[in-house]
Amino acid sequence: QVQLVESGGGLVQAGGSLRLSCAASGRTFSSYVMGWFRQAPGKEREFVAAISWSGGTTYYRDSVKGRFTISRDNAKNTVYLQMNSLKPEDTAVYYCAASSRYAAVYSDYAGTSRYDYWGQGTQVTVSS
Repeated sequence: QVQLVESGGGLVQAGGSLRLSCAASGRTFSSYVMGWFRQAPGKEREFVAAISWSGGTTYYRDSVKGRFTISRDNAKNTVYLQMNSLKPEDTAVYYCAASSRYAAVYSDYAGTSRYDYWGQGTQVTVSS
């Protein structure tokens, strides 16, 4: 069992930055692939980024490449999402998720069904 708690959301102007954190409980955090998703009002939850258990492999949706960086600190049981050059269209509730499932290619981790545990979400609002 893994419990995930996100923090770091807030209101920021376009072009600004935020750093989201996701703290995980449990001693097996380092064995999970971790992902970030987001959901805007009236829209489906969408993939943002994923990171391998070691941190050596990352995968992003195209619209955030070059602006967002996912990282993890297994000693602290925490995964991060550094978001720079934020745009109004980045406004959403951001969720972290943990996956114990194998995927042949990292693009498979873009699907919500790959994940076993979810946090409660943190709101990010980007004003224009």
